[in-house]
Amino acid sequence: MTEIATGVRPAVLSDLIPGARVRDAALVLGGAALTGLAAQLSFPIPGSPVPVTGQTFAVVLVGAALGFNRAALSMGLYVLAGIAGVPWFTGGGHGPGGATFGYLIGFVVAAALVGRLAERGGDRTPARTAGTMILGNLVIYAFGVPVLMAVTGMGLAPALAAGVVPFLAGDAVKIAVAAGLLPAAWKLTGRSGR
Repeated sequence: MTEIATGVRPAVLSDLIPGARVRDAALVLGGAALTGLAAQLSFPIPGSPVPVTGQTFAVVLVGAALGFNRAALSMGLYVLAGIAGVPWFTGGGHGPGGATFGYLIGFVVAAALVGRLAERGGDRTPARTAGTMILGNLVIYAFGVPVLMAVTGMGLAPALAAGVVPFLAGDAVKIAVAAGLLPAAWKLTGRSGR
């Protein structure tokens, strides 16, 4: 759906691409593949079963670029394909369960939330983009930490120390990059106002 063809302002960046059905299928698959690729950028954290990866950055970018429906479908595809055996979880992993599985479920909800906020202009300015990305990351933690606690037997404080605190600085960098990239992408399209 393009603004020229329909008279409707595009809700997210991917709406600028013509050919709705083929475009949507390609974007859903592409978002899942990008997340799988980003999962391979993995660095272990001593004392934590949760590594630092590029996944969270991919999840929030997919959410902002694809919007609510396509982002949720893309992350759902990522999780379901990984459960079914596609080796694109962190380090080439696949299958259900594990200490990090809650984060994966959080990806679906976070991408959908970020997508909905982007559809409402949450990716048009650096400040709004930062707020949108912060909320997306909080959702990922909200799903990840309880599963981490359940699987490992950790209490809340150790789970936060192992599953949140080591990632805050990296998340801040990812949010800053997104806050620069997304509004700039909208400016390049000439459709940044909202």
